[in-house]
Amino acid sequence: MALPWDLLVKAVGAHTDAVWVKLYVRRWLAAPLVMPDGSLLHRERGTPQGAPVSPVMANLFLHYAFDMWMDREFPAVQFERYADDAVIHCVTERQAREVLDALQKRMVETGLELHPDKTRIVYCKDDKRRGSYEHEAFTFLGYTFRARKGRDRRGVQFLSFTPAVSKEALKKMGREVRSWRLHTRSDLSFVQLARRINPVVAGWVNYYGRFRPWEMNPVLRRINAYLVRWIRRKYERLAPKRKAIAKLQEIEKRYPRMFAHWRVTMAISVV
Repeated sequence: MALPWDLLVKAVGAHTDAVWVKLYVRRWLAAPLVMPDGSLLHRERGTPQGAPVSPVMANLFLHYAFDMWMDREFPAVQFERYADDAVIHCVTERQAREVLDALQKRMVETGLELHPDKTRIVYCKDDKRRGSYEHEAFTFLGYTFRARKGRDRRGVQFLSFTPAVSKEALKKMGREVRSWRLHTRSDLSFVQLARRINPVVAGWVNYYGRFRPWEMNPVLRRINAYLVRWIRRKYERLAPKRKAIAKLQEIEKRYPRMFAHWRVTMAISVV
């Protein structure tokens, strides 16, 4: 996000009268980047990529360029923003197009532009909205929101627009699980394995398990599959897959909270 420096310094100035703060912000913005070959890259806008304060500056800028503008121009329209991703809730297609048109103009005013691929009007299909549109789903903060079938307390099926872990998030978690190579860590005990992966897995479960936690099963089953392979590798008498699975089920029954993902899986299953 190539922020215009003059507007960014103006945003900083709204929170402090200290001349030295604005001076150092300008110096930091204008500092050239050192390239791998030792050459210097001079910039005229934007913040240094990877700099710790860059996200803070971007968030401050968007607070004025987007948040406060939305509150002022469309006070009845709700929205969420995280960094440079945002979801705006409109009640009609006409309102959505009005907001989008105004937002495009606002981005030009502030020296920014909307992402051409991510920016779209999405139809939130459910039992009360049965129409069909080009875009009927979106992904935000690792969750995909789309129409899904469910059942009420009486067992009656209905359609609701709800979130669940996205395919992209599942793939990312799957890649990390593979990188652990749990089945090769026969030098560790079962408890040590759990301590090693639980902080990460617990984070996944706590975040993505808030809605439709069973959608995480492909990743959680993969962890179990690696644990089975670990058992088969570590104990010769449990080398047959059937015996290793039975052993894992026995451990889970005796210590159901040993692994963070066991508290959201109904029973040990392996892929």
